[in-house]
This record gives sequence, structure tokens and C-alpha cells, in this order.
Amino acid sequence: MRKILLVDNGSLRPQATLNLRRLARALSRTTGHEVEAASLLHSYKIPAEELEGRKAVSLGPLAEQLAAEGATELVILPFFFGPSQVLTRYLPERLAEVQARYPQLGIKVTLPLVDSLAPLDLRLAQLLADNVRERMDGRSQPKVVLVDHGSPIPEVTAVRNYLAGQLSVLLSEEASCVTFASMERRECEAYRFNEPLLVDLLASPAMADSEVILAMLFLSPGRHAGEGGDIAEICEQAMANSPGLRVTTTRLAGEHDAILEVLTTRLSEGLVGSPLLLSLPASA
Repeated sequence: MRKILLVDNGSLRPQATLNLRRLARALSRTTGHEVEAASLLHSYKIPAEELEGRKAVSLGPLAEQLAAEGATELVILPFFFGPSQVLTRYLPERLAEVQARYPQLGIKVTLPLVDSLAPLDLRLAQLLADNVRERMDGRSQPKVVLVDHGSPIPEVTAVRNYLAGQLSVLLSEEASCVTFASMERRECEAYRFNEPLLVDLLASPAMADSEVILAMLFLSPGRHAGEGGDIAEICEQAMANSPGLRVTTTRLAGEHDAILEVLTTRLSEGLVGSPLLLSLPASA
């Protein structure tokens, strides 16, 4: 018996879990395969009344439950842009614990949303460009900043830069420039690869008196990218400090329906078993 899970990092904000569930339902309708939403961390702490009466589930306990109920194959679709540490470190360790208890369970983890080593795929950049165009509203040649959270590993930041390059090409005739920034980074000098930070970029002379559109490289609303979150506070403070600066944010990448096309591709790859981020064959 096969089970398919769409998995995100998890958040204490209910909007993130609700968005993940929405996408799991849409993916089920699109593909004809039942897909369930689960989070790696955090979301189980959200009260059920804030999640339409149904508690969020964590991947580990859910995987064990499904195996106990007779599942023999688990296909996991990471709802992540790149190879986050929770995918490359925490997830394999947690799944190995599950498989140690249920050796009959084979597990496949598909690639994240962006695979920079695969043949050219512009779908994510195109949806980001769509989101920017929604906010142009007649603005002439605005400056576009692709902003992400920031990561402790360079491979994830490389995804940001990779998408910014694609976005620059797609918006070459509509934006005066396309660049990138991270919301935050760790203090150590080793994490400078996240720079520029959004707060510094918006305060720079290059952005003064400019129309700026932030292309939001986030998947679900949360304390960073949600209403009244960290990004909004950074923008409000930047505009207060520089009265000629006007900053508009797009909707989140994970709120665009075209994200389903990429998830459908990842599901197809998971069903055939290639390419994968991780494969743990059943041993019994």
C-alpha cells in the first residue's frame, strides 16, 4: 500500500498549514493520487480550532501510523525550494528511525522544487515573474528584488541566485534591474553568502527614490512573510527612513497555482523512483 505526503518545514502560524493542505487537496485532484499534508516540525503545536478543527500532524508520527496500518511504500514530496538542512540531515535520520521499527516500509523522498542540475526549467521563475507583473500597476521600469529568508547553507542560497538570474531574463524589458536579497543571516562571517540583506539593500543609495517590487521567494504565510511579519516591518521601516522609496511585495510563490505543475512533476518522479533526493528501500 502506497501513501503520498506533501511535507513542509512547519510553522506556528495556522496559515502555513492551511496553505499546505490546500495544495495537497489540489494535487490530489490534479493527479488522481491521494496526497496528505504533513510538517516536519512545529505545526502540531497549533490549536485545532485554528486549523478548521483538525490538528496538524508531524511527519514522523504519521509515517509510523501509516506503516502500522499496513503501508509498504511512502513517497514524500518536500515543499522546499532547495536542499535545506532539515531535508539533508534531520529527515533522513527521522525516517531511518521509522524504518527501524517498520522495515517493510520503503521510502522515497523526491527532489525539492528547484533542481539547478536538471535541464532548464523556467516554471518557478515564470510564476515569480507573474507575481511581479501583478504588482506593476503601470509602474515604469521598477526595480525588482527577489527576497528569501536566508539559509545557513550555500546550496539553498544558490537556489535564490539561480532563480534571480532566470527572473532577470524574463523581466529584462519590464524592470530596470533584478537583484536578490535575504531577510536575515547568521552573524558569523562564514554566512556572508546570504548578502545583501534586505534591510541594507533598501537603505542603499541605489534604491533611494525608487519603485521597488519584492518578489517573495516564500512558500507559505508565516511570521516572516505573513501579514504583519518580518518582511513587512523591514519594508515599513525602510520607507519611513527614505520617504522617496516605495516598496510593494508580491504574493508568495507558494500561493501561485502554477506551483502545482512543479509538484506534479516531482510526484511523477517519486512514483517511478528517479530522480530522488533519498531512497530507503524496504528490507523485509
